[in-house]
Amino acid sequence: MPRKRRVIAIILGGGKGTRLYPLTMDRSKPAVPFGGKYRLVDIPISNCINSDLKQIYVLTQFNSASLHTHISNTYVFDTFSHGFVEILAAEQTYHSSTWYQGTADAVRKNLKHFSDMDPEYCVVLSGDQLYRMDLNKMIERHIETGAELTIAAKPISRSECTGLGIIGTDHDGIITQFYEKPSSTEDISQFKVNPDYIKTALGTEASSSNEYLASMGIYVFNWKSMVQMLDNDKDDFGKEIIPMALGHRKLATFLFDGFWEDIGTIKAFYETNLDLASVKPQFNFYDEEMPIYTHRRHLPATKMNFCNISCSLASEGSIITNAYIVNSIIGVRTLIESGASLDGVYCMGAGFYESDEQKAENRQNGIPNVGIGKGTIIRRAIIDQNARIGEGCRIGIDDIPRPEGDFDNYSIHDGIIVIHKGAIIPDGTRM
Repeated sequence: MPRKRRVIAIILGGGKGTRLYPLTMDRSKPAVPFGGKYRLVDIPISNCINSDLKQIYVLTQFNSASLHTHISNTYVFDTFSHGFVEILAAEQTYHSSTWYQGTADAVRKNLKHFSDMDPEYCVVLSGDQLYRMDLNKMIERHIETGAELTIAAKPISRSECTGLGIIGTDHDGIITQFYEKPSSTEDISQFKVNPDYIKTALGTEASSSNEYLASMGIYVFNWKSMVQMLDNDKDDFGKEIIPMALGHRKLATFLFDGFWEDIGTIKAFYETNLDLASVKPQFNFYDEEMPIYTHRRHLPATKMNFCNISCSLASEGSIITNAYIVNSIIGVRTLIESGASLDGVYCMGAGFYESDEQKAENRQNGIPNVGIGKGTIIRRAIIDQNARIGEGCRIGIDDIPRPEGDFDNYSIHDGIIVIHKGAIIPDGTRM
């Protein structure tokens, strides 16, 4: 039996997640609910578990309480597997009193914790991407090339290059150039992928749709090399560490041609979620070989009474009555009352059920119950958890341009209305 490699996985939780605000108002970015029943962090953790990488660290520093609760309630390994998912929040020490300044700085400040595991290799992942990857194949590629750092690379077109790290390689996929986030007008033709590499690695011909390679922000390091590469004051892998290593260390690529989406903005978050409910979604959650794991809630099946529902997902524990729902996702424990209509809505659901006594108290206090009230119509919106939307509301049902910004109970970003977590929207509200 071959010796098992000593590999740890490091998931970067990001900072304040300002581009996903207000969804990150009360939680860190990896803890944002996704796909009706998951959290964003479930994606990289599941990729690790499915690749038999079970020593996992999640680095975070902002609003980490919700993330900690989710992880501690979800990822519990038995004592024989030696597995764990551990959160390492930014901390003050005698050596440093600052928060994480970037991706590389976050890893550097936790090297002492990682070294206790005596790893040979480190897999570094992002906490806000949607993809499914066998990380063992990337590790094997890393070892075969003899590289000190291997970067997962996605073949893309020129129009997709803006905002991504662009990689230039030789015919074997060894990195020769790296350019972080070129503008749409810059000439980067010298970064075009070597056609022989595309043909050998993927079995396809190079074309305008795959003529450049973008860094996915997924790395495999030799442990000793990573420690040496972080022995400085540079904060970011893409902007600083990788360019510094070029020409001094061997860097390789691992080509990935499956679905991959960086869920960093409200628009990307909204569109990626709703695509999951389409007839042929780009990302397949229905994969028994490589499932996506999440917290077991032991909720009953969703009840649907006299509903018209199409191209939608309904998570467990919901009760939907006499509603029209299309192109939408219904999260756990969502209560939708008679006559409601949802089109292009991601409703994140609720963390609890209200008792009859609590509902009576709500009526006495003049506030709606948690869920969506009778006759309410909602279009193109995200409803965060535990929101109370009253009866007869009209949200986003016209094409009138709305001012972007953050308001009392809601925000508007990229033309998408986001009802805040725990918001109270009174009966008859129009927005």
